[in-house]
Amino acid sequence: MESENPATTVTTGQRFPITARKIGINGEGIGYYHHKVVFVPGLLPHEVAVCEVTKVTDRYIKAKIHRLRKTSAARVTGDNPAAKLAGVVGGLELAHIRYPQQLLFKDDLIKQALAKFKPRGYEKYPFAAPIGMNDPWHYRNKAQFPIRQTSDGHVIAGLYRPNTQELVDLPEMPTQSPLSLAVCRKLLPILQRLAIPIYDPEKNSGIVKAVAVRDAHLHQQAQLTLITNSKKLPQKQALIAAIQQEIPEVISINQNYNPNKDGLFWGDETWLLAGEPYLEEQIGELRFLLSPRAFLQLNLPQTEKMYQLVAELLALTKQDSLLDAYAGVGTIGLSLAHAVKNVVGIEEIPEAVQDAEQNCQHNGIHNAHYLIGQVETIWPELTAQGQHFSALVVDPPRTGLAPSLLETILTQEPEKFVYISCNESTLARDLVELTKKYRIAHIQMIDLFPQTARVETVVKLVRRADVKNKRR
Repeated sequence: MESENPATTVTTGQRFPITARKIGINGEGIGYYHHKVVFVPGLLPHEVAVCEVTKVTDRYIKAKIHRLRKTSAARVTGDNPAAKLAGVVGGLELAHIRYPQQLLFKDDLIKQALAKFKPRGYEKYPFAAPIGMNDPWHYRNKAQFPIRQTSDGHVIAGLYRPNTQELVDLPEMPTQSPLSLAVCRKLLPILQRLAIPIYDPEKNSGIVKAVAVRDAHLHQQAQLTLITNSKKLPQKQALIAAIQQEIPEVISINQNYNPNKDGLFWGDETWLLAGEPYLEEQIGELRFLLSPRAFLQLNLPQTEKMYQLVAELLALTKQDSLLDAYAGVGTIGLSLAHAVKNVVGIEEIPEAVQDAEQNCQHNGIHNAHYLIGQVETIWPELTAQGQHFSALVVDPPRTGLAPSLLETILTQEPEKFVYISCNESTLARDLVELTKKYRIAHIQMIDLFPQTARVETVVKLVRRADVKNKRR
């Protein structure tokens, strides 16, 4: 009689040794137990640990470290408050790893994604060295924290414990900029003192659900937005007066109405309560005006490096017309406008397009124009009107490029093309299609999110000679 496969009898609480082979997309160590994949948060490649099972499914096992038997040289040693906090909240998945090794592991995540999807020639892609930070801490220029009130009346703000709705109060967060975190912490006693109703998700009652604070290094100023469950805001004038007096670095106070229970942070309506409608920040030589919901990269020092890299890879000239897809508030396209004949940006969010046009005027740029809509729809329309784009930069969301946009790119075939990706899996998937007509001339990880498993990749694509010959 054939014995039962031990992997099928694994139970929660069971312990067994695991050797991690690699790091997964969420920063967890990946090993195998009787040919079944095991995910272990905090375990590094080549480390050996006795692990305790926390979850069993048909396809995988989740476990936690019970005891390390063999420790990697890549592990941070000594007292590491960030690594301890990593077990409590998200956003610090790699804080237990020495920073140089974090960069190598993220590079490997890109290579794992390429090996899974197998775009043409992926084994020989020319990887450049990862671009890291000199100081990979306190880089996040925006804080978005839910707000709750404890049973004893204290108002707290922070992040949830993983896979729960339990909010952890965060007086410190090692990746957050000091200014944005300080503004959040100063706001809490004001809300408590004024007895402003705090949202209770279980009862769907209360008013203030969350706070968003964006800070600008340029003038050391901040923009504060209260996300509320109602358009009414009790004690509004007293609250505004207290913020202006006690948190003078806040120059813009806003309210966002979000009655939804679906977990989305922002609602559709935002209005100014007091102060300036925009926060001004500088990237490179340009200054950008930012409304509360405007998208801006969270790590400005690395963003400047990334834009410099994009400019080098595109090698633009005054004969080029540049299409800036997923343009946001125009930061990429406007940073390149000086080098080209003209820039057209396309963006689906109307407020972002309004901000982009405002930023054209703010910087005295006259050769850039922004349109509302989907790239795959507007681009062929512009082509039909006689507009040809010799250069393209795409910076899509984590979902990657829409299939219809991939088809449009392969039809239009811009000569100069850079893809900025924040998701290595959708990048690898998209390259399967794009490499039908393009080859990869440069691929490089730039670390916009130190201490996390998030990966940013910049790829230069060049039209293949054999395709050009066929087209002729």
